[in-house]
Amino acid sequence: MPFLPYQSGWLEVIAGPMFSGKSEELIRRVKRVLIAGQKVRVFKPKLDDRYHASDVVSHDGERVRAEPVAGSSEMQSRLQGEDVQVVAVDEAQFFDDGLPELLEELAANGVRVIVAGLDMDFRGEPFGVMPTLMARAEFVEKLSAVCVRCGRAATRTQRLVDGKPARYDEPVILVGAAEAYEPRCRACHEVPR
Repeated sequence: MPFLPYQSGWLEVIAGPMFSGKSEELIRRVKRVLIAGQKVRVFKPKLDDRYHASDVVSHDGERVRAEPVAGSSEMQSRLQGEDVQVVAVDEAQFFDDGLPELLEELAANGVRVIVAGLDMDFRGEPFGVMPTLMARAEFVEKLSAVCVRCGRAATRTQRLVDGKPARYDEPVILVGAAEAYEPRCRACHEVPR
């Protein structure tokens, strides 16, 4: 990523399927910001309490302190009047449609914004606000995992129900980890109709 002066904010998005290291990369970037002594606020959706109620935690156990919020308006009110240099958001796909505008406003006001989230849902379709964030971002890093079936690059998230691929008509949002999801490549990803 090229150097940008502090006066200009920007939006960077880390996207990919589950188990690709998105949260791990967000945590790595936040830790570097903290080492640099910059003022940072980290947010996550309240509904994601898989590993910890407030911390952002990667699947391998790395963590950083975060503030769970119900949506973009709560995040905006917590940032009101704050002198912050960096804002990080994990699991952005779970946020409401107000998130892109809020993050655009922050970037326009000189804030570095770091966002991580699933770019596609279990069906292989664009997930929530992530397509909008990816389109508006200055920098997008799309990560892949390893397909558990064939070992190729996994770009999809396979949801499992009783060990079998979830049907297309299942609810889109189901917070879970290895017990309900696995990474798969395009060829091994299944969504029965």
